[in-house]
Amino acid sequence: MMNSLSSTQHWTTAADPELAVTTRGEVPAQDVTRAVRAITRVMRRHHLDSPARVRVTAPSGCDEPTLVQANIRTNDTFTRVQVTGPGGFAVTFAAERLDRQLARRAGKEARGAWPDPARRPLAQITETRPIIRRKDCALMTGTPLEASTVLDAMDYDAYLFTDADTGEDAIVTWADPHGVALARQRHTAAADSSAELPLTASAMPVRVVQDAAPVFAEDQASDALCAAGLPYLFFTDSHTGRGNLLYRRYDGDLTIVVPS
Repeated sequence: MMNSLSSTQHWTTAADPELAVTTRGEVPAQDVTRAVRAITRVMRRHHLDSPARVRVTAPSGCDEPTLVQANIRTNDTFTRVQVTGPGGFAVTFAAERLDRQLARRAGKEARGAWPDPARRPLAQITETRPIIRRKDCALMTGTPLEASTVLDAMDYDAYLFTDADTGEDAIVTWADPHGVALARQRHTAAADSSAELPLTASAMPVRVVQDAAPVFAEDQASDALCAAGLPYLFFTDSHTGRGNLLYRRYDGDLTIVVPS
């Protein structure tokens, strides 16, 4: 049953929260068992009793990695990790990453340096790839600190939001080695002229990127991202005037995040 194209199973006991594991592709049954055991141990360690969702996506080719994503919601707060790895090791990597993520959110562990060695590099020059998924999102309006908190909690490489100071769409991304970079559509300096750079988001310095977001149509943005070998691209949509985030998926195709 675990070898179907897409399958979801739920586990729960009197002592443990519900855990739903969704598989995509040819995922071996032992990888599902490993995921249940590993994620349950992490949740017990952190005394969590909220339902958890795990997705295991098998590779389409022999040389490609398995993709594992785990999501937990506690007290209206989301925690997410996503990681790749060979075979059953990907599940172990995801459980270890989730453990560190939860420890960091509890203030017990500092974030590691960026670039993240656990992340498969997605920056590569390719022919133009298609946008196969479109995410229409109600953007959070907030400060770089608030956006950076979401960036960390959700294990994103880039996060699209509306900057409360300027009203512009913006992104935060990880910056080398322990900081965060902030890019707005047009304002390329701190909104408060008296503010010094870098800004500070908790213990993480925030650097304001000094280039305005380029203006593209979606097909132009796809061309630009692939031709430059970028993992993601923040741009102003030439038709809507809103900030969009285009990024490369692990399968090489593209996803775009647009304000709803």
